Amino acid sequence: MTDDLRHQITTGRIKPGERLLSEAILADRYKVSTVTLRSALAVLQGEGIVEKIHGKGNFVRRRPRKTVYIGGWGMLDPWTAGEAALRITARTTTVQAHRHLATLLKVPLDSPLAEIFCVSHEGASPHGLARIYIPPDLAPAAVQDGDSPWRETATRFAVLSTARATVRETACARPPTPEEASALRLRSSAPVLAITRVATDTSGRVIEAALLAFPGDHVDAVFTTHPPTDERQTQE
Repeated sequence: MTDDLRHQITTGRIKPGERLLSEAILADRYKVSTVTLRSALAVLQGEGIVEKIHGKGNFVRRRPRKTVYIGGWGMLDPWTAGEAALRITARTTTVQAHRHLATLLKVPLDSPLAEIFCVSHEGASPHGLARIYIPPDLAPAAVQDGDSPWRETATRFAVLSTARATVRETACARPPTPEEASALRLRSSAPVLAITRVATDTSGRVIEAALLAFPGDHVDAVFTTHPPTDERQTQE
C-alpha cells in the first residue's frame, strides 16, 4: 500500500498539489483498517511526499522552490531559484517586550514595540516567516497603523531605518516551535533555519530586531564578508 501510493506519486499518476482520496475510500480500496492506512500515510508524510492539511485532507506535496536568504539586510530573493514570485502577507501590531525582546533591543521589560509579522507563500505553500520588532519612536506611523505602503516595505524582511546600520545575525538549525510548525506546515521533527538579526545605528542603539524562520530543506543562506577597514587609512 505504501509502496503503491509512493509509486503513483513519484511517477506522476497522482500529481503535485492533488488531493488523495479520502482515508475511508483508500482503506476500502486497499482492504485495510483506517488505523493501518493512517500509518502508511504517516510514512509518506514523514518522507515529505504527502502533506496533511487539517480539515481538507491529504495532498501530494509540491516540490518546494528554493528560497535564498541574503545575509546582512535580510532580504528574501524570490527570483534566483524560480519564476513564480512569492506572495507575502504582513500584519502589524504593538506588543510589550518580554525578556528575550528586551534583551535583544536593549529596552526595559514590557516596553512597547512595533511588531510586523510576515509570512511568505508560493501558491498555498508557506516559505518562511519573520517577526520584526522596532522601537515605537523609530517606527513610521504607517507601520503602527498597518498602512499598505509600509507593509510592502516590511515584506522584504529588511531593515526599515534609512540610517546607516550595523547588522549582526545569528543562525542556527533547530526544531520548529509549535507556531512555526503550524504556519510553515512542518513536521515537528523537520528542522528550521532560524536567524536572529539585530541592527544598530552609529550610536549603538538597536533600531530593529528580527526573528526569522525558514524550512531547513529548501532555503540557502548567503552571507558576504569583508575584511576590516582601518578608518584612519580611509580618512587619509
